[in-house]
Amino acid sequence: MLKLRNYPCIYREGRLIPAAREAGKDKTMTYGVLAAHNTSGSMERLKLKFDAMASHDITYVGIIQTARASGLKEFPLPYVLTNCHNSLCAVGGTINEDDHVFGLSAAKRYGGEFVPAHQSVIHSYMREMYAGGGRMILGSDSHTRYGAYGTMAIGEGGPELVKQLLQKTYDIQYPRVVAVYLRGKPRAGVGPQDIALALIGATFREGFVKNSVMEFFGPGVGNLSMDYRNGIDVMTTETSCLSSLWQTDETVKKSLLAHGRADAYRELKPTDGAYYDAAIEVDLSKAEPMIALPFHPSNTYTIREFNENLEDILAKVDADTVKTLGLKTAPTPLRSKIRNGKFYADQGVIAGCSGGTYQNLVKAAEILQGKPLGDGHFWLSCYPASQPVLMELMRRGALEQLMASGASIRSAFCGPCFGAGDVPANGAFSIRHSTRNFPNREGSKPTDGQVAYVALMDSRSIAASALNGGAIIPATELADLTEDPAYLDYRFNDTPYRRVYHGVGKADPESPLVFGPNIADWPEQIPLPEDLLITVASAIYDPVTTTDELIPSGETSSYRSNPLRLSEFALSRKDPQYVARAKAVLAREQARRADGSIPQGYDPARTGLGSAVMAIRPGDGSAREQAASCQRVLGGVANFCQDFATKRYRSNVINWGMLPFTVENIADYHMQPGDQVYVPGIRQALLGDASAIEATLIQGEKQTPLTLKLENLSREERDIILSGCLINYYA
Repeated sequence: MLKLRNYPCIYREGRLIPAAREAGKDKTMTYGVLAAHNTSGSMERLKLKFDAMASHDITYVGIIQTARASGLKEFPLPYVLTNCHNSLCAVGGTINEDDHVFGLSAAKRYGGEFVPAHQSVIHSYMREMYAGGGRMILGSDSHTRYGAYGTMAIGEGGPELVKQLLQKTYDIQYPRVVAVYLRGKPRAGVGPQDIALALIGATFREGFVKNSVMEFFGPGVGNLSMDYRNGIDVMTTETSCLSSLWQTDETVKKSLLAHGRADAYRELKPTDGAYYDAAIEVDLSKAEPMIALPFHPSNTYTIREFNENLEDILAKVDADTVKTLGLKTAPTPLRSKIRNGKFYADQGVIAGCSGGTYQNLVKAAEILQGKPLGDGHFWLSCYPASQPVLMELMRRGALEQLMASGASIRSAFCGPCFGAGDVPANGAFSIRHSTRNFPNREGSKPTDGQVAYVALMDSRSIAASALNGGAIIPATELADLTEDPAYLDYRFNDTPYRRVYHGVGKADPESPLVFGPNIADWPEQIPLPEDLLITVASAIYDPVTTTDELIPSGETSSYRSNPLRLSEFALSRKDPQYVARAKAVLAREQARRADGSIPQGYDPARTGLGSAVMAIRPGDGSAREQAASCQRVLGGVANFCQDFATKRYRSNVINWGMLPFTVENIADYHMQPGDQVYVPGIRQALLGDASAIEATLIQGEKQTPLTLKLENLSREERDIILSGCLINYYA
C-alpha cells in the first residue's frame, strides 16, 4: 500500500521521479502559501503572520493572561475561543465554567469569537467556518489541521499564539516538504482512520516526515469525500509533521459552497517540476482496516494480522504495559480477553475531530442498521463533532439507527481523546476512532492501581466489532457493505451557531474581564543568571516521552488556569517524586536570592540554582504549553535530551525561559535524579551566538565534561531565554 522514497523527487507529468538537483521548490503548493504569509523577505528564514487563530478552554485562559501581561490591547486577527475540552464540570466545582465566563468576557473586551460548550469541537468549527484555500491558521492544539481545504494549519503551544496577538511573527526555517501521492480508491469497509494509521505506522518511528509539511495530491484525492480527506488529514499530527496541505478540487468547492463560504475556495495543485525532499506513494485500493495498539498511534497492525497473531502481539502489549507504566505488578494479561480465538473489546467510542464527522457516523449507522448491541459488557458511544453535524444525522435518520442499536449519543466534546469522557473500567480495552492512545489517555490512574487500554480503529470496523459482540473484526468482512462515496450530499445548518458570540473586530476596552477564583497570574520569573548549577529532578529513559506524561490530561485539565495548582501534577503519572525534588531545588534558589545561601565553591551573585528534566526524546503529542510551563513554575531552567520529539514542545521550552539542551548519546551518561550539571558562562553564551557550551556533569564524587548543544536558536529565542520567559521579554 505504501512506498517511501527517502530521497529528493521531482513531480513531472503526473509522476514522481528522483531529483537531479534542488530546483522547483517554488512550484509546490506549500511554497505558495508560505510566501503569501512571510514577512521576512527571505524564504529560508520565515517570519509568518496567520489569517486566524483558534484555542479551546484548556489553553485560552493562559494565552490571554500571558498576552495581557505582555501588553495586549485587542486581538489583531480573528481569534476563535471554543469550549470543547473542559465542558464537563466534574472536577474543581465551578472551575471549568468560570473559565468559559472568562473566555466570553475576553472575546468581548478584545474582539474575539466565542463558541459555547457543546456546540462544536474546535477543529470541526474551524473547518466549517474558517478553513479556505491558501490560508494559514494557528491553533493551540496539536491537531490543528485543515489541509484538505487548502489551509496550512499548525498546532503550537500557547506562547506562539501570544506572539501573534502581540503582532509578532511565527519564525521558522523553510521546512522540508514531503509529497504524499495518492492513487486508487479505498475498498468498502476501509475508512480514513485506516489510511491515516498506515501512514503513521510507516513514518513516525524513523522521523520520516518530522517537522515537514506533508503535501497530498494525485488522482486518488478525487476518490475521497471531504470528510474522508479531513479524517486522514487531522491524523497527520501523529506522524510528527509540521503541517499538511492538499490539492483542492470540485469536492472542496462544493463543500465550501454548502457551508455558505464559496468565496473561500482557491485552486491549489503542484506545478509540473515541483521539488520534494522525500515522497510517499499510497495505493488506496490496497489499504486494509487497521488497529493501533497501546500505547501509540504508530503501534499499528492490520486487523487481519492482529487476529492471526493474537497471542504473540498481545504478549508484546502486556510487556510494554509493565515497562511503559512502570508497574511493579503486571496487570491481568490482555490474552485473557481471547475467547474461542477472538479478542473481545469492552467499549467502543467514535468521537472528536477525527471520528465524529458526518460520514464516519453515517457509515457506522449503515453497518448497525438499528440491530441491537445486546445487554452484555460491550457498549458504544458516539460524539458528533458539532451541532450542525448532529442535526444532519438526525435529519437523515442516521441518529435513529445508532440509538436503536443501543449506542449512546453524546454532545460535541473532546473528552474521550484525553481521558475526560467514557473512561473505561480497570482492565478494560476500548476501541476508538479518536486521535490518540497514549498511556493514561483514556483516563486511568496507574498510581492508584488502575490500568486501562485504548486501541485506535476506524468507525466502520468499530461498528462491525460492536455487532460482533465486541470481538474485533475488520469491516471488510461484512457482506453487502457499500463503498464510501466520493461526494456527500451534506446539508450544513448553522442555526445552532446563533449561540456563538461574533465579536471579531469589535473590541470593547471598557468591557471587564470576569475572573473566577481559580484563574491566577503566572508567578514572576527572573532573567537568566551568569552561571547555572542545574539539578536533575527527573530522568526518563523511554524512547519517547509524551506531553501527557510531562503533564497528565484528564481531570488535571480543570486546573490549567492556575499555574501553581497545575504544577503539582507535573510528571505525576510518570515520576511521582519529581515535584518534591523540583520544589527542593526551588527552595534553595529562593534562599540564594534572599540571603546568598549556595553550595560551597559557587558565587551566589553569579550562579543560579535550577532543576531540569532529562529525557531521551521529550514532547511527542499535544501542543499544550503546560508540559513546559509547569516545569518552569517549579524552578525548571533546562531540558536535557538527545532530541526533541516535536518542534512545538521545544518552542514551549524556549518560550518559558528554559534552555533546550541536546546532548549526543545522552543515555551513555546515565543521569539520575540528584545529579548536577554546572554550566559556567551560560548568560554570556546566550548573549553571543554559541551553539555548544562546555559544562560539567557532577555525579557524587565523579565529574565528567559534558558538551551541551543549543542548535538553531534564533536571536529572539536567545533573548527570550535571557529575559526569563516570553512574558518578561515582551513586558
